[in-house]
Amino acid sequence: MTDTHATPPPVSDAIRSARFRKERETSWKRLDALVVEAEKRGVRNMSYQDTLALPSLYRQAMNSLSVARAISLDQALLAYLEALCARAYLVIYAPQESVRDALVKLFTQYIPQAVRNSALALAIGFLAMALGAFTGYMLFFDDPSWFYSFVPSGLSDGRTPEASASYLRSTLFDDNPRAHEMLGAFAAQLFSHNTQIAILIFALGIFVSLPSFALTFYNGLVLGAFFAMFAKAGLGYELFGWLSIHGVTELSAICIACAGGAQLGLAVLMPGQLTRRAALRARGRDAVCLVILAALMLIAAAFIEGFLRQTVQSTELRLAIGWGIGLGWLAWLILAGRSGDGSGTGGPA
Repeated sequence: MTDTHATPPPVSDAIRSARFRKERETSWKRLDALVVEAEKRGVRNMSYQDTLALPSLYRQAMNSLSVARAISLDQALLAYLEALCARAYLVIYAPQESVRDALVKLFTQYIPQAVRNSALALAIGFLAMALGAFTGYMLFFDDPSWFYSFVPSGLSDGRTPEASASYLRSTLFDDNPRAHEMLGAFAAQLFSHNTQIAILIFALGIFVSLPSFALTFYNGLVLGAFFAMFAKAGLGYELFGWLSIHGVTELSAICIACAGGAQLGLAVLMPGQLTRRAALRARGRDAVCLVILAALMLIAAAFIEGFLRQTVQSTELRLAIGWGIGLGWLAWLILAGRSGDGSGTGGPA
């Protein structure tokens, strides 16, 4: 019958292991206590003496681990020392960064750098929107019935080619106080809708960018058909102002979400000297930063659309607010994080 119990180590090895542990255990326990404190409170909140002792005790533990491996001490001791040294290494050498510091870097470095690293992907996103808008505009003037193919009935809300110019104008300038009571719920609905579109556009980008391009192109078709309808009624300028106050931010966010998806698609389509997995990992950092930026812009757009677009009744003021906010976004993305450029990534390595 086979003995299933492990063979105990020789007596001499057990004595040697016990002596080795006894000579060094005090420093190991001290290191363990400091590591636990650092894990709970952070190294920054430890005393000066404890912070000074931590690397010295870590080096001693590493020496002990090296010796223990060389003289083949018992496996339980080796496992303990390996775990202790690994935890101490993370405490000493891992980046000690608070959530606040990480967010500051995200918005002052990583996102702006990701935008500047993504020129081709951004060109794809904005080109898809522009081509869709131009196509929708031209098709409407060729045959207004195309409007019903592009624009869902729920989105048109009575603004159709058959509507009178006076009715269309009333949808752009509404001074009815009761209309503003619904603005909060309307903003929440718009935020949810636009966020779903952006996430879908981004997620589908990995399929060689084509679905992201198609969805963004479709949004452009809706925009072009709407603009053509108002332009035909002599309200093109007024609609441009009505759209500008929120659309500069909202439409840019959709294009940027498309660019995030395009980054993933480009990694699959054109990995360069890297494997596709490595290219996805490299471009994925910038892609994630772009989709975070798109989400941030959609939040801002939902607020503007729900609370400012209808309360601001001047077309000129709408233009000033919309394009002024757009210039603010552009200045941030162009100027911020310049000192960290050249790393080739928009996020932490």
